[in-house]
Amino acid sequence: MGNYEGKRAVVIGGTHGMGMGVVEALLAGGARVLLTGRNEKNLEEARGRLGPEAHVVRADVADLADTDALAETVRAALGGIDFLHVNVGTSELTPFDQVTEESYDRGFAVNAKGAFFTVQRLAPLLADGGSIVFTTSVTNTTSTPGMSVYTGAKAAVLGFSRVLASELLPRGIRVNTVAPGFTDTPTMGLTGVSDAEREEFMRVGDAATPMGRHGTVAEVARAVLFLGFEATFTSGAEIPVDGGLGLGLSTSP
Repeated sequence: MGNYEGKRAVVIGGTHGMGMGVVEALLAGGARVLLTGRNEKNLEEARGRLGPEAHVVRADVADLADTDALAETVRAALGGIDFLHVNVGTSELTPFDQVTEESYDRGFAVNAKGAFFTVQRLAPLLADGGSIVFTTSVTNTTSTPGMSVYTGAKAAVLGFSRVLASELLPRGIRVNTVAPGFTDTPTMGLTGVSDAEREEFMRVGDAATPMGRHGTVAEVARAVLFLGFEATFTSGAEIPVDGGLGLGLSTSP
């Protein structure tokens, strides 16, 4: 019997990267899993990769009608939720003086508004004693140039998580966050950049990270699932998975 046998899990943003890592670990542990995504190509690839073991659902977190429909889909497919992982995020490398109202609204619509209302709509389906884990970012404690909108939105998610931890405490539902640093995923979490720009971003990340490398999807997934299932006396916390970047660790004597 797997570690998650009999558990019902929903992973928002689970079609690739860190979300897919969490999904695959849950399935390997025996959980029933429903995952969401917005990109049709990623959805089809996830269906092919996971097969009939997982429910793969198209849902745009920035669209409240989609989120309402998702709640009904989850109810029909799983009946309820024991673990909810909200792994949504979009970022653009844009200096603050070049941020437009459109790009600002887009960043907050997905990263903050989408995350908040997803939990609001799915919370009634969470079993008492269940758990929620948000993906935030190392940017909550750093000051990366060009990421002002993303940083502000992810900081909002951290704030949401701590209030939700308090409000959901009477139901025994724990709410925590994982804050990844530079992590090896297909997009590196960036949209609208060239391959060369993405490679440079990776190089800068390796140089800036005290451990001298990127994290892996598996390393992030282990932290997510630790908070989701094992950290039974932890709520309102944020675990960094960033190679020491957020704490400014140094290997110098």
